[in-house]
Amino acid sequence: MKKYLMIIGGIIVLIVIFKVTSKGKQLTNHVKGAMKNIVSAPDYINESGDAISTRVTLPEGYRRTVYPEGSFQEYLRHYQLKKHGSPIINYDNTRYFAQHWHDAILEIPVPANGLQQCADALMRMRAEYLWDQNRKDKIGFNFTSGHYCSWKKYAEGYRPKIKGNKVTFHKTASPNASKSNFYKYLNLIYTYAGTLSLHTELPKVKVKDLTIGDMLVKPGSPGHIEIIVDEIVNDQGDKMFLLAQGNTPAQNVCLLKNFEDTSISPWYRFKENTSVYTPSYYFEEALFIRFK
Repeated sequence: MKKYLMIIGGIIVLIVIFKVTSKGKQLTNHVKGAMKNIVSAPDYINESGDAISTRVTLPEGYRRTVYPEGSFQEYLRHYQLKKHGSPIINYDNTRYFAQHWHDAILEIPVPANGLQQCADALMRMRAEYLWDQNRKDKIGFNFTSGHYCSWKKYAEGYRPKIKGNKVTFHKTASPNASKSNFYKYLNLIYTYAGTLSLHTELPKVKVKDLTIGDMLVKPGSPGHIEIIVDEIVNDQGDKMFLLAQGNTPAQNVCLLKNFEDTSISPWYRFKENTSVYTPSYYFEEALFIRFK
């Protein structure tokens, strides 16, 4: 999207040019959000913060929810960030066309093979958390076919034989539990899992029960998915959240701005059975899922 300002008869006019894909769901911006961005809005970004918890400040009256040390929620909340102002870079080292969507870039390497797209980046975050917690036997994901593929069996040398929707596993490799082999396993997961398999496999979560780590999803081929990486609450129990996403083509995982309500951006509010607009995608409903 491109924006231009013109002065006509002393009035500032905002001209917005959109890029719309054939899918009709990918959005580069919204007129309302773009117009609000011209007007000054509260700034909740601390440019010197090097983690999500220190980069994004809180609206008045809110506090961060408390989660146990070592939990997935705390892992995401304290995720390290690149220097403020870092651009979104695609897997082939080119710049993504939309550099106005994000307020931060997470420190997640992007493989040059182009496989680590939206759902894949979130599965990587979950798998790396379990690895760091020495819960490696819990690392596993379903293929779109429904077949479960665990890191434990992969490390033992088992590999899938795939014929159509039929998958069988056979011991065809030597045991290898190294970190480098772990990322080869993730490449396999990226190839055969995605938004559709996550939506099918994982439990659904109501908006009132949302926590950090829950994922806003539109299942499909293609679909899209984004993950909650922070949560705050006020004395009335009203909650707000931060969203991060990977994307297609494979690229940096970024913390998303809120163009629909710039008065709280990058924080988001969600309502049950209500659509959600984010800078890159329109979700017809607030449908959330949770890693087991």
